[in-house]
Amino acid sequence: MADLASVTEHIRGAVGENSGLGKTVRLDLGDVGQIFIDAVSVPNSVSNDDKPADATVSMKWDDFIALSEGKLDPMMAFMQGKLKIAGDMMIAQKLAPLLKR
Repeated sequence: MADLASVTEHIRGAVGENSGLGKTVRLDLGDVGQIFIDAVSVPNSVSNDDKPADATVSMKWDDFIALSEGKLDPMMAFMQGKLKIAGDMMIAQKLAPLLKR
């Protein structure tokens, strides 16, 4: 089972130097922690800081892992209330490819 550090490192690799997002995104994974993607600065950075962001995606850790493994459809998760988005929803949609494992 993945942990927050390995998932953060995977996302850091997927984001790379310049993801093209051009915004900040915070993944709120409840008690497990946060993943903050700063795609405004170049090179982009990924950390576990709890900072305000242009978009915040909130979900439980188990749902996040299922989504990243392709076992949970992002749209279904949103419709079922398993995935909540605050802020810029368009950025959240662009984020999906970066989360795949």
